[in-house]
Amino acid sequence: MHLASLLIELEISDGVTLKDKRHVVRSLLDRIRGRFNVGAAEVDHLDSVRFATLAMVGVANEHRFLNEMMSKVVNLVEGEPRVVVLDQTLEFL
Repeated sequence: MHLASLLIELEISDGVTLKDKRHVVRSLLDRIRGRFNVGAAEVDHLDSVRFATLAMVGVANEHRFLNEMMSKVVNLVEGEPRVVVLDQTLEFL
């Protein structure tokens, strides 16, 4: 059994209010959960209008599969025009 955790720090370009930010974050998290079999949540910068940190966790039989899946998650987030990825950290346990 292999575990992977992915942290992605974001800057939200059209975040004017917390409601705007939460709309963007909720949309991203819903798409991630819908396309990939991972747990996903916002874990930091909860009261910031412009920044968010998302965490994703996956479990699989193969390390290679997890690595590919997390790469696809990063690609999905990077493809969102309303956010800029500031940093990402992938760890395997």
